[in-house]
Amino acid sequence: MSRPMTPEVRALPPLVRTPAALLAVAAARALAALTPHRIRCVLEVIRRGAVAATAAQALAARDDVVAVSARCAGPACLQRSLATAILCRLRGTWPTWCAGVRVEPFRAHAWVQVNGQPVGEPYAAGYYRPIMTVAAPNTAP
Repeated sequence: MSRPMTPEVRALPPLVRTPAALLAVAAARALAALTPHRIRCVLEVIRRGAVAATAAQALAARDDVVAVSARCAGPACLQRSLATAILCRLRGTWPTWCAGVRVEPFRAHAWVQVNGQPVGEPYAAGYYRPIMTVAAPNTAP
C-alpha cells in the first residue's frame, strides 16, 4: 500500500481460467474503494460455505490474478489480496485475508496467508503485523 515495488513476473494462465481471474480483479477493484469495515463485512459474507484453501490453491489464484492485471502485479497489494481471496472463493476455497502494518519504517500491506504463512509474498511470517483478518470459516482467526 505505501511502498513502491517492481511488478511481478506475469505468465498468462490457461484461457479457461482467465475469465474468473478478470472477474475477481474487477470485483476487488470495486471492493478496495470501500471502508475497512465494509471490506471486512463483504469478505465475511463471501467466505461463507468455503473450505480452507491450501497454500498451492492460494498461490495458483494469486498467480492468475497477477497474470491478468498489471495493477495487481505492481504496488496494488490491497486489490491483489482481495482479488486472490475472491478468486479462491470462486473456486470453493478461502485463504486467510490479512491487512496489517509494520512500524519501523511504517508500511501498510495486505496479503493472503495459509496456516500463518504469507502466500507469494517476499517477506516471512511476522514481518507485517495483521490488524484485520478474515479467516476461513473452519479456522481460528
